[in-house]
Parts: sequence; C-alpha cells; structure tokens
Amino acid sequence: MNRRWELDALRGLMLVLMTLTHLPTRWAGPTGQPLGFVSAAEGFVLLSAYMAGLVYTRRGLRDGLPAMRTAFVRRAGLIYACQAAMLLFLFTVIALLGLRIDQPAITNLLSFYLAEPVTALWSSLLLIYEPPLLDILPLYVLFMLVSPWVLAHALARGWGGVLAISVMLWLLAQFGLGDALYRAVTDATGLTVPPEATGAFAMYAWQFLWVLGLWMGATQAGGEPLPTMPAWLVRVAVVVAGIGLLWRHGVGQVPFPGDPGLNLLFSKWQLGPLRLLNLFALLVLTLHYGPALARRLPPMTWLQNLGAASLPVFCAHLVLVLLALALVGEPTAERALWVDLSLLAACFAALTVVAHASADRPTDPPAPRWAGQRT
Repeated sequence: MNRRWELDALRGLMLVLMTLTHLPTRWAGPTGQPLGFVSAAEGFVLLSAYMAGLVYTRRGLRDGLPAMRTAFVRRAGLIYACQAAMLLFLFTVIALLGLRIDQPAITNLLSFYLAEPVTALWSSLLLIYEPPLLDILPLYVLFMLVSPWVLAHALARGWGGVLAISVMLWLLAQFGLGDALYRAVTDATGLTVPPEATGAFAMYAWQFLWVLGLWMGATQAGGEPLPTMPAWLVRVAVVVAGIGLLWRHGVGQVPFPGDPGLNLLFSKWQLGPLRLLNLFALLVLTLHYGPALARRLPPMTWLQNLGAASLPVFCAHLVLVLLALALVGEPTAERALWVDLSLLAACFAALTVVAHASADRPTDPPAPRWAGQRT
C-alpha cells in the first residue's frame, strides 16, 4: 500500500509536539496543548488507530481474517518488545544515573521501583506497573490484541454495536470503572502495585478513541469515503475550537484553576467530555479544510519521515527524555538558555537520524490525498 504522506506528516507533527512537551526545557509548558485542551497524545492515538483500521482491514479482506489476526499479533509483539526494552533501559541505565547523581526527577519517577524492585519488574512486564512516560505503549499492545476481534465482528455485523459498547465503556470510565476494577483485582489477588503506579491513561476511556479510529480506517478500507462535513457542523466546530484555543492560552493548561471537580471535564487521563468536544471540533475542521490545505502546503519531508517511522522515533524520544531528566533534571528558571537550546537541537537531530535509519520507502508521492477526500 502506498504511504499516505499527509497522515505521516500529521503523525510526525504529533511526535514533535510530544517531544517538546516531554523534554525538560523551559518550553515544555508553553508548547503543551497548543491548539486548545487537546494534547498530541489524542491525535497520535486516533491517527494510529485509523492507520490500523485501514491497513489491517485491507489485509483481512485480501488474505482472510486469520492473516489479519496474525498481523495484529505480530505488531503487538513488536510494540511489547519495545516496551520491555524501554523498561530494561529505565531500570538499569536511568536508575543508576539517577541514584548516582541523586536526581529527584528520576528518583520520583521510579519511586515504586526503588521501593519494591522485584514486584515492579514482574508487574511491569505484565503491563500492570507502568512508570510515567512509559504508560502509553501498554495501551497500544492491549488495543492491538483486541482489534482483530473488534474488526472481525464489525465486518460481519456492522459497527453500530461496537461503537455503542465503546461509548458505554467511555461513559463508565468517567464514573470510576477503572478504579472499581482495580480494587476488585487487588482484593482478589493481593496485588501491591499502587493505583498511581498503574499508568495515567484510563484504558476504558481511551479505548473510545481507538475504536473511533478503527472505524474510520475500516470504512476507508472498504471503499466508502468518510462523510462530508455539513456547513452547520463546520461553523459549530470553528466556534468550539476557537473557544478552546483562546481559553487554553488565556487561562493556561488548567481550565479551572482551583476547582479540581470542574477540571475533570477536561481531564486528559480520563478523556473528559469537554476535552472530547474540543477534539471532535479539531477533527471536523481537519477533515473539512485538510484537503485544500494539503494541496497548498510545501513539502514536509522531515515530518513525513518522522511519522513514517513513528514507533522507533517514539521510543527514541523517550530514551532521550529520560537521559535528559537524569542528567539535567526538571527545567528551572536558573538554567542557562544555551542548555535548553542544546537539548532541543541534540534531541531533534537524533530523532532525524533514527527516522532516516528506519525509513523503508519515500513518503512524499506526487498526488496528495486526504482521509476525507473523495476520489
């Protein structure tokens, strides 16, 4: 399948935003959620699910469902291997550096591992203990393992039931489904991993974005274009996205300072309802204006290469962020400007090398096509 250059460029942009947010420089805060109360993680998950739905549905239609399941499992195995390698790096090199330098940024990040190393080791390999920054790949592993069954059911019986169940799980997650299941498991097994060490992302909420992306990709794979956005919906999306953008940059990344209850409506980790509304507005605008914008944009080869090698680039960015945290710690006002600039330059240079080393084919075909464009 020819690569979709515009999707690679978007994924590359998401990787750049994640790197700017995670790398401990003075720009980590200002570059977080630049388009409103939506982070790069939402876009990256949605795009990845879309590509999975597109590629693996075509595989299933061409080679059969067993071949599709095998492809999903192999990809999940590769992502798991990356997670295991990242954990090994964190528990050895980064832990050693953090302890030797007495770096609070690392000792705080690894507090559970340092307190209970044996439990932390086996539970992290079972994707239970998820240290900060290493808590998104486990979601991908689980979603990739479930996806072939979701796609097989949807191809046979339609997407209505799948989407309804996904929305219900997201709604239950807003009322503590994950916490309730965690308590049930710990009561039954005596598991000693504290809830705050099991990853920040609420899986039962984030699965909705994954299922939504799968549906969009599978629809395209079946030859049906995504629906054209009606004019009234585009106007509403402009208003919602504009409010989110102005609110985010006028107030800051916390929409309701001093009111934790209202902030849950915008929760990144629970994928709160107002956060979803902001995301949907940006999605509508992307689908509506994207084709025309793509035709006018100059080549974005660098972003395309980053997005085409998204898994190795994502892992490399985590390695670099962890090394930066271990060596220079969290950003401070006293740190010299040249240190932060050097961190950024070295990090993006390294990511560029990783992307080129991982490239398998060009990502800039002459005729741009967009997800919502009819052919």
